[in-house]
Amino acid sequence: MAAAALAAISLGVAPGAPAEAATGTLPLGDADLTEVTTSSTLAEGVTLTRIVRGTEPAPADQINTTTRGPWVVNVLTIDPHHARGHLKATYGPDLAKVEKTTDLVRSAGALAGVNASFFTFTASQLYPGDPVGLGLFGGKLLSEPVTDPAEANFVVDANSNRAVTGKLSWSGSVRSRKSGAVLPLEFINHPPVVPTGCAALADQTQCTLPGDVVQFTPEFAAATPSGAGVEVVLDRRGCVVRTATTRGTALATGQTSLQATGQDTVALLDVAGAGCVEQKSTLTDQNGEQLPLRPGLFGVTGRYQLTRNGQIVVPAGAPGDSFFGRNPRTIAGTTPDGKIVLATIDGRQTTSVGTTMDETAAVAQALGLTDAINLDGGGSTAMAVDGVLVNHPGGAERAVGDALVYVDGPYHSGH
Repeated sequence: MAAAALAAISLGVAPGAPAEAATGTLPLGDADLTEVTTSSTLAEGVTLTRIVRGTEPAPADQINTTTRGPWVVNVLTIDPHHARGHLKATYGPDLAKVEKTTDLVRSAGALAGVNASFFTFTASQLYPGDPVGLGLFGGKLLSEPVTDPAEANFVVDANSNRAVTGKLSWSGSVRSRKSGAVLPLEFINHPPVVPTGCAALADQTQCTLPGDVVQFTPEFAAATPSGAGVEVVLDRRGCVVRTATTRGTALATGQTSLQATGQDTVALLDVAGAGCVEQKSTLTDQNGEQLPLRPGLFGVTGRYQLTRNGQIVVPAGAPGDSFFGRNPRTIAGTTPDGKIVLATIDGRQTTSVGTTMDETAAVAQALGLTDAINLDGGGSTAMAVDGVLVNHPGGAERAVGDALVYVDGPYHSGH
């Protein structure tokens, strides 16, 4: 996407709004804590800063409550005005697999990177890397943003290294060119669910309960999800290649498929059972403006906006909600002058206790981030430089769904 076009899609963030200036001191714990900052230049326009606040390890039983820290924060800053390379999102061999952040950085030929989207993880043994929300790669929408208001998105144009944060919405449909009948899509590259009441029906067209309608692309996995239902494979023109009354097939390059379960199987056969269809997929920002999908556009999913226009906007968590408690965190955001910042905060350790959501937002603001979101954290939090971890996850590095990586060279289309 051209820089001018991306500038017009602000995801509801007012460009040029004032931000709190970075003070050089993190607003964490007691005011008298010693804070040590070291910084190095990784490449032209790219710096890595390490901030350690607090000097004494925390008692193990006080990690969640101590005001003495310590906290270890790693900050990767990309200045588009001087950097030679580009920031993009990347995943492993296919969307449904998981890979370590270090491996994603290496395989992308990247200089550095951090973990990115929330992903299915242990909820699916077959497809653990499936993003829970937006997955936009090189202008291809491979996973739709969810309707949960907590979802926050980070979108970057690799051609210009211009990034924005906010909340995207999606709608999709297929329309029969012959009859004009329209069928709404519910998901992209997300396994459909067979209605519980129809689980014993091999022929889902006999089901009277609503199911799912999902579009799949070759990037999802070696084969589409198998099971009861209907699947229609389409060529790049949207014309039917084959129709099956069970789900699960391999897709060739350029092909897509439509899967349906429950009573939606009948509607799918009516709309796409023969002939050709027009497929429509639309992303809009929180102002209702359309985000055109163009080469070089990447987007990942976070949970909760931390700062907007320089102000902290993260909501208060429910009492006892561990998500809002102290955890390792990964942050993505932008400064008023267009720099992109990716940061990790180690946590759940006596050597770095982690941050609550409120503390995470305060760190983002102190780093000068006008707009920032909370990416996947906890055991997923990782930052790698030259394929080597620079943070300390506190255990074995976790395999994740995707990563934001900086490649020290111009962007070329293609995954």
